[in-house]
Amino acid sequence: MSPPPVSIILAVLNEVDNIDAVLDDLTGQEYEGFIEIVVADGGSSDGTGRRLQARVGNEPRVVVVDNPQRRQSPGLNLAAERAAGEILIRADGHTRYAPDYVARSVAALRETNAVAVGGPMNPVALSGFPAAVAGAMNSPMVLPARFHHARRREEVDTVYLGAFRRSDLLDIGGFRMFPSGTSEDADLYARWRAEGRTVIVDPAIRTEYAPRTSLGTLWKQYFRYGMGKAEMLWANRRLPSLRPLAPALLVAGLIAFGILAFATGFWWGLAGLAGAWLLWLLFVGLRSEASTLGVMFAAAIMHLSYGIGLPWGLLRGPGPVRRSIDS
Repeated sequence: MSPPPVSIILAVLNEVDNIDAVLDDLTGQEYEGFIEIVVADGGSSDGTGRRLQARVGNEPRVVVVDNPQRRQSPGLNLAAERAAGEILIRADGHTRYAPDYVARSVAALRETNAVAVGGPMNPVALSGFPAAVAGAMNSPMVLPARFHHARRREEVDTVYLGAFRRSDLLDIGGFRMFPSGTSEDADLYARWRAEGRTVIVDPAIRTEYAPRTSLGTLWKQYFRYGMGKAEMLWANRRLPSLRPLAPALLVAGLIAFGILAFATGFWWGLAGLAGAWLLWLLFVGLRSEASTLGVMFAAAIMHLSYGIGLPWGLLRGPGPVRRSIDS
């Protein structure tokens, strides 16, 4: 069969340090069929827009659309509406892509009955704090979701980025936007799975993800991830899995035992829970090739911020979610 036409869609905002490398990867794909890259720019103020326009002038496969809402979900929807391809393949502005990223995605989609396919999330950093974050993210004891660590094709609840047919995306109403600005992929796949359709991870679909570079950005990222899962619960009346409950229960336990200790002087509960958590973090750090203390610290930040973000999202209630989805 002839290769189906493909549109790569991505939404960017202030990605001047990465956009050229990303577009080099995407325009250099080893794919025999039609391919275009549709970029939704949310009004970048750092020079990203100028870089994009320069690429449009030199590369007819690059198309740029405006994203006045500046958020990722509406940007992806605008890119999908403009796209000419039968198959849409997600990309973003801080990931690198193997030369066969498109070809492997299309092959997996055509060879399975899945509504969507994607590869594992593969965080890569050579040194410093990003390397510690990558070490924590690469541990199944920190991020246990199968799409992070799959070694073969298998059914999962979500994938990193992903490929799917344009008609399927339009039929389900596109990506939904949540107040946190996250979880649009997980929500899309959860809605398809609720219809009885499958999502497949294929480790042959290769990318390299750049982890956050500072404590503040990592905290904000995972706090928003926790909020996003709460927003999915308000929107879909269920969580995509029970995994998000673990960090929330950890935080709840630390707070409860801390209050008990200050109120009654009974410190053993807090000491036991905190000690068990630290031993667990130590085990994670020792198994990583990165700095043991760095990985422990990064994993602790990920757990605490996520565990606070989930109840925060629940306490905000369904109102903000409904207004965001309906806007």
